[in-house]
Amino acid sequence: MVTRPRLRSALTALALLLGVLFAPGIGVLGGGATEAHAVTKLTHAQATSRFSSSGITWSSSGGCSNRNNPTCTSFDQLNLASAQGAQTLKSATGCALRITGGTETGHAGGTYSHWNGYKLDFAKSTCVNNYVTGTFTYIGTRGDGARQYQSGSGNIYADEGNHWDVTYYNCGGC
Repeated sequence: MVTRPRLRSALTALALLLGVLFAPGIGVLGGGATEAHAVTKLTHAQATSRFSSSGITWSSSGGCSNRNNPTCTSFDQLNLASAQGAQTLKSATGCALRITGGTETGHAGGTYSHWNGYKLDFAKSTCVNNYVTGTFTYIGTRGDGARQYQSGSGNIYADEGNHWDVTYYNCGGC
């Protein structure tokens, strides 16, 4: 008989494998990492509806959601795959998950940035920390010294000290 932790690990591994195989632009069957593909953008309301339905919470140091205010936490223009990636993380870990940063201004720029909808910041917790460091592959430090872990589907989790900075190239096996 399979125990619950083993079953959860097996299901997580299967979900990550499917993400690797079928992720658009990234997966083995998706055409390669350099192939451009359209992304679906969400409104703040669409994203918060998804997060609420999955039991994911969010907070804002400014208590607001204005994308142009760096003290707010906004999900306006978040990629659908990023929202789905957070939902996948929540269901795979079973951990309480709180988002502390979204698409608001004030983060580093670049193609795969918060502003462009590819990144979310998550509050650290023992549960999330243990899952990321125990399940994903350590791939070294970023230029700023943040330790990085790569999920089986290719998403990158960077430990920025007081939170996880996650780059979603795909939904993580949704």
